[in-house]
Amino acid sequence: MSRIWLVAIIFLTSVCIVRGQGVPDTPHPKREFRGVWVATVANIDWPSRPGLSTERQKEELLRILDEHHKSGINAIMFQVRPASDAFYGKGRELWSRFITGKQGKAPNPYYDPLEFTIEEAHKRGMEVHAWFNPYRASTTLNPADIGPDHVTKQHPQWFFTYAGRKLFNPGIPEVRDYIVQVVLDVVRNYDIDGVHFDDYFYPYPEKNQVIQDREEFRKYGQGFVNIGDWRRHNVDTLIHELSVKIHASKKFVKFGISPFGIWRNKGQDPEGSESAGLDSYGTIYADARKWVREGWLDYINPQIYFPFFLRVAPYEKLVDWWSNNTYGKHLYIGHAAYRAIEKRGGWNDWKQIPDQIRFARQNPRVQGSVFFSSRSVTLNYAGIQDSLRNNFYHYPALPPQMLWLDDVPPQAPLNLQASASLGKVSLKWEEPIKARDGETAYGYVIYRFASTETVNTQDASKIIRVMYENTPSFTDEGVNAGSYYYVVTALDRLKNESQPSNNVLVSVPHSN
Repeated sequence: MSRIWLVAIIFLTSVCIVRGQGVPDTPHPKREFRGVWVATVANIDWPSRPGLSTERQKEELLRILDEHHKSGINAIMFQVRPASDAFYGKGRELWSRFITGKQGKAPNPYYDPLEFTIEEAHKRGMEVHAWFNPYRASTTLNPADIGPDHVTKQHPQWFFTYAGRKLFNPGIPEVRDYIVQVVLDVVRNYDIDGVHFDDYFYPYPEKNQVIQDREEFRKYGQGFVNIGDWRRHNVDTLIHELSVKIHASKKFVKFGISPFGIWRNKGQDPEGSESAGLDSYGTIYADARKWVREGWLDYINPQIYFPFFLRVAPYEKLVDWWSNNTYGKHLYIGHAAYRAIEKRGGWNDWKQIPDQIRFARQNPRVQGSVFFSSRSVTLNYAGIQDSLRNNFYHYPALPPQMLWLDDVPPQAPLNLQASASLGKVSLKWEEPIKARDGETAYGYVIYRFASTETVNTQDASKIIRVMYENTPSFTDEGVNAGSYYYVVTALDRLKNESQPSNNVLVSVPHSN
């Protein structure tokens, strides 16, 4: 073989490995964060339009949850505050116009969409992360779209206008206090699993638009020569205070942020990424790397909405950079499912998203993926939903553990018993005794093994049910005739898993 051919083969092999091609899929992980954003702003994902009946809204939401459950998704990032409004009733802000068509008008017959989502998602073994847009106060300046009691009317001095919308001014201390209380309303009043922010902090640059905060800089910016440093400080202050108060309110509520995919470019900072695109540090004043380094976040979920080898923002370089800058906290990669059918460079290849998942999975410092947005997945753009169901998420996975929040597993369930009838096995057990941190079971994991198999609870393919409810019974339906071992483990609120219960062997009879 000539040296030229050898070099060519090595080069092509390295490209395939970078893309995730030519490398076997990694074994199905027992733990992996598998999220999807359900966007409510402008009715992107749900509800399909404002003013639907309560029954229709619930039907649509259940369909979304069922479809994602079938696809192996285990976390819903549910947008509860798209524009200083609410998709929930137990708070201080007005009902969103994207629900009923009029800001401040509650669903009729009344129900609470966030409460409903939590209950139904937990039934399906999925976490709910309440997704807030912290600073957007309106998506329009049309007076007809803003209720008379909206915060922009109550405190007009808190806002500036930019690109046709109202935005909170993060430099005002009262603004930060207000936003913290809005978030804590949800933390305290709802059984959420996490608080989630997206990438909107100070506004993205728009032509002929200027952020009107010079007066606040003069008033509150003592000690800052540079207005950019002051703006970053304002955002940092909010993130730090929220971190402290969220975890003080409920230790099990996770706090995560999904920043723009580029922190800083190497050309701007030697510690930046090998990229040359817009950076969040200098344009929207979001120092996401600092938030993780200081331990304020439990996970970082950068929106790496770019294809492989894009010159200004190469997916592979950005994944590697973030994985080297998470300081021991979790890293979930944000994938642009909505771009998967775009007819332009990189996205012409329908293997782009599957290859991105493969590439991320090969990095041990990446704990999962989140897809934007729900509708793009359920509409199966570029076959994404098929890829999840038939390959990547074919078997269930538990969320990754966050041992800095809780490292004490629950005790094992007791006295597992089983009885079989045609096509069905009924299980019951006793709740575990309290662990040393005082917790008992928050939920359970049910495993089934053929009688000829070794019982191994690290094998995700043997999970038949993840339950986020303390109900010590389960019925396994549609079981083929044969003999099976069953095992149950307990989960605590942060999804630490117990040792297995006793094994039970049961025989399902053949039909006559």
